[in-house]
Amino acid sequence: MERVRFNRLLASTALGMVLAFASHPGMAQQADQQQIDAAVPVPDTTLPPPLTAKDVAAPAQAAPAAAAPSPEPAQNEPVKAEAPKPEPKQDVAAPAAAPAPDEKVAQPLAEPAKPAPAIAAAPAVSDQAVADKLRELISAKNFDRSIGRKADRAGIEAFYSARNYAPLWVADGAAAARAKSAIAYLSNAEAVGLDPTDYPTPHFGADMSANALAAAELKLTASALTFARDAQIGRIHFSRVAADIDFKLVAPEPAAVLAKLAGSDDAGKVLDGFNPPQAEFKALKAALADLRKNGDAPPKAEKEKPAPIKIGEGKIMRLGMKDERVIALRKRLNVPGDKNDPLYDEAVRDAVRAFQTQADIGVDGNVGPQTLRTLNGGERSRPTHRSLAAKIDTIVVNMERWRWLPRDLGNPHVIVNVPDYSLTLWNDGKVYWHTKIVVGKSGTHATPMISAEMKFITVNPTWNVPPSIIEKEYLPALEQDPTALDRIGLKVEQAPDGTVRIYQPPGAGNALGRIRFNFPNKFLVYQHDTPDKYLFAKEKRAYSHGCMRVQNPLTYGEKLLSLALPKDHYTEAKLEGMFGGNEININLPKPIWVHLTYQTAFVDSDGKLQFRDDIYGRDERMISILKGSERKVADLPVERAPDTSAKPVRMPVGMFGGEQRDNGPNFFDWLFNGGRPQYGYPQQQRRFIGPRAGVNGGYTYR
Repeated sequence: MERVRFNRLLASTALGMVLAFASHPGMAQQADQQQIDAAVPVPDTTLPPPLTAKDVAAPAQAAPAAAAPSPEPAQNEPVKAEAPKPEPKQDVAAPAAAPAPDEKVAQPLAEPAKPAPAIAAAPAVSDQAVADKLRELISAKNFDRSIGRKADRAGIEAFYSARNYAPLWVADGAAAARAKSAIAYLSNAEAVGLDPTDYPTPHFGADMSANALAAAELKLTASALTFARDAQIGRIHFSRVAADIDFKLVAPEPAAVLAKLAGSDDAGKVLDGFNPPQAEFKALKAALADLRKNGDAPPKAEKEKPAPIKIGEGKIMRLGMKDERVIALRKRLNVPGDKNDPLYDEAVRDAVRAFQTQADIGVDGNVGPQTLRTLNGGERSRPTHRSLAAKIDTIVVNMERWRWLPRDLGNPHVIVNVPDYSLTLWNDGKVYWHTKIVVGKSGTHATPMISAEMKFITVNPTWNVPPSIIEKEYLPALEQDPTALDRIGLKVEQAPDGTVRIYQPPGAGNALGRIRFNFPNKFLVYQHDTPDKYLFAKEKRAYSHGCMRVQNPLTYGEKLLSLALPKDHYTEAKLEGMFGGNEININLPKPIWVHLTYQTAFVDSDGKLQFRDDIYGRDERMISILKGSERKVADLPVERAPDTSAKPVRMPVGMFGGEQRDNGPNFFDWLFNGGRPQYGYPQQQRRFIGPRAGVNGGYTYR
């Protein structure tokens, strides 16, 4: 009975459930849909991994796989063959391609992908990303080590911060046109006499990160700044070459250099503008390129020189005497005029004096035993040919010296070329006048290298003997001959402070001649006339104490004054008419620049490359700097001992008289023989033409 009841309960429950399902069709449909969904393949909706180069490289092979159905369901799952097959989501962007006729659609990719003809470009690094890295690098503590020169660091910081660190050389993740121009120019720096290895340039790759691009940016910036500095003021500081060189070097301001570069895409042209603009520099540049391209011409065979003519022994030959040996002397020294004239005249005497000066023996114009031995001893031959490498080195150091000179030489201006023994007056970019000069001896009397302004011209100059000559030459000479000063017309006086002054009053026999050209400078040198005209007949003329003796000084004065004071109509005759016993200063209303240069290589007016002897060894010194260990610090100035050559000679007050006398003891008698001089102070009259601005003062070299 109980079992009957239980069966009825089960039946009623089942009937209730059937009625419930029947009254709620959605529940029945949901159950059916679950079964259907389980049987139908559903595409994988999970995000795929990012595409790789391999995926991109073989779109053709990937296309069939994109069209293939999803993996087959498990065997215990029902499948509806007619169900649609959606494409996988990850292959939507792949290029569409139909499978080959004999290719199974469901065949998996078994072989590695083959490279495609073209590779899709990676996204470019943005300029802002590079700017952000530049900000980090420039602000970093180690920035001081990466950019050595303090001025360059300050200029870089100022330039980039002003433009919010926007790159100068990079655009859209690659080298800009400006960078390509700069790299090409710096790589060819040898064309302007510089070394490309001093200006390393970076590589800009297509796959570089923002950090690498920023580092390359700063590397190119540093090289551009170094080049601009070297091109404008030189790699070698003049103080390393000699103590008698002095120029005002003006290095370019780094931020201004970068601003110029930012204003043009042609960075090479901007960088080239820091080189000297003078035509002489450009001519050397062209000559250097020609030598490197075409090499050197073979040396010309020199004709064998005949043996020098021997002069026979005998009496001392002097002015006014006749001797058959004079004929041989005329031929030996190539004296102008009749070579068969036995008279020892002034032309022969002057030629002998020139020979004695060049041979560095006693200069008296007479042919005594010492002069005769020197004449018969022959002349030492010198090599005349330079190798190609030597010529290139010589041109390079001459281009370097041009960088020391001012960019604006002035108009008009004067160029003195010491190794060429010449002086040239330029006006409006053309040669206005040219003449021979005598320059300083090698060593302590070398003519310096400077730029200074000529402010006045002195007619009837007084020669104030420099203290160095008083101390090193005149005092020792006077110890041997106390009358030496009297014979050459020198005077001596002492100032109240004990300063000794030795001078030569104006006159025809004055060591400075009749006219002097004054351009005040620390070395106390100038240009002047000379009574020793015979020296201009010599090919090599380095005989002075540093000043420049001008062959035709009155013509020089006329040419200068025709430019400075054209309305005053100065002529040689007018200047000669001013000769007398008193100094007359002609002041120039506008100073004329004078540049004392050392050009052992230059291109002449005919376009021919010329070389001159390195009489002071300045080429040799500069080449050794550029090729030796000193090269690393060549641009740094060196301290030199102060020049004491102009320091006045002082003696206890009252030791000697002021003016030389013909009788009685003088200072030198007292100094060497125990005499006691009297002293006085002669008055020197002067007259001025124009404003009293250029007064002769201080001590000067002859």
